[in-house]
Amino acid sequence: MSELAVAGGRALFDGGWPDWPMHTDTTVDYATRCLQSRRWAVSGPRLESPGFEERFADEFAGYLGVPHCVPTVNGTAALLIGLEALDLGPGDEVIVPGLTWVASASTVLAVNARPVIVDIQPHTLCIDPAAIVAAITPRTRAISLVHLYSSVADLDAITSICDAHGLALIEDCAQAHGAAWDGRRVGAWGDVGTFSMQQTKLLTAGEGGAAVTRDERLYRRMYQLRSDGRSRVTSPHPGEMELSMSGEVMGSNYCMSELSAAVLSGQLLELDAQHARRTHNAKLLDSYLEQLPGVTPIDALSKVTRRTYYYYTFRISREAFAGNDAATVAGALRGETGAPFQPTYPSLPRHPLLRVHTKRRYTAVKDLDTVLAAEVPRSDEAYAEVVTLHHSALLAPPERMSVLAEAIGKVLRGAGELSREAGDMDNPL
Repeated sequence: MSELAVAGGRALFDGGWPDWPMHTDTTVDYATRCLQSRRWAVSGPRLESPGFEERFADEFAGYLGVPHCVPTVNGTAALLIGLEALDLGPGDEVIVPGLTWVASASTVLAVNARPVIVDIQPHTLCIDPAAIVAAITPRTRAISLVHLYSSVADLDAITSICDAHGLALIEDCAQAHGAAWDGRRVGAWGDVGTFSMQQTKLLTAGEGGAAVTRDERLYRRMYQLRSDGRSRVTSPHPGEMELSMSGEVMGSNYCMSELSAAVLSGQLLELDAQHARRTHNAKLLDSYLEQLPGVTPIDALSKVTRRTYYYYTFRISREAFAGNDAATVAGALRGETGAPFQPTYPSLPRHPLLRVHTKRRYTAVKDLDTVLAAEVPRSDEAYAEVVTLHHSALLAPPERMSVLAEAIGKVLRGAGELSREAGDMDNPL
């Protein structure tokens, strides 16, 4: 058992891991009820009771403790309507983190504003407040932070920066459904909070998203921005259309389908119980990994009062792992366990999907060439040193956490056998 699986040895474990997404009888029931109804979209006629899209909006807003939620077709659309509702556009700068999914920058470009990429804190992997302050210019209008993997950004510091400089705050919570800072759920701190319900996310319908806010004016704008500019009819009667041909802003069609909303209403009922299982197993895994030299779990800041785990993350010492990087180590761990280990995203300036010169409309963005010139050494270091594990593995029985730890120890001891080819694969969403 000492030879690594990627070097021709026998894998440590081949028992399988929980599938994701998971559906329940309630999810199936809600989806079936939607399909059997005469309403599959918010643009369909009103039924006797509220549709699933309206129902999910109310349920998710209540879960987060905010008054307003606008469901969208995906998380990217939620970011777009948030940016547009804040009236961001040509000549404006939006500060974004150096370690994140490509949509953090591509949506800013989509409104003809300029993303300003800044570095992260190495101990959280989230945007660094000091780097934000250093990047502020007279053109800065907003900060778009990301609560990444299993961390929450330093909301005390960042909201103070926004207040001091008159900046809007967008909280990208695509990976943090239900996490809380100082007793308040994430998404409820910024001017706008955005969520993704894509296939891999903690709360999923395959695709979907939502934008939330405490501001009535922003809510009205975001609702119309995702509904082709149409506003919602007050108290529609059964058989009537819910979307009015009157509005205050030109929009696009980013509406969530009734079927996606039905699935999400069912899945939301399971979310906290799943969080509890993940948290229990993550703490077990923490305790095991703390015994291994050269392996350090990523910790949460002290003000995080509820931690959620989209990806469990730990940093490796490349010296301890014979000079191998996180991608190579993750590949070896997949070989030993079959579990979904990955490196982090590449840093945003080096992200293969951030191709700013492939759309002619982006040439209108001021200083476009400087977007990819940003230096973010700590984000680059994270890609080389941080291994992630998808949250589905944390839904396994608790005894499987010792299997994961044993595999990490085996790869640590046999790191000299590794080759870089072991880590080659596409990065996850």
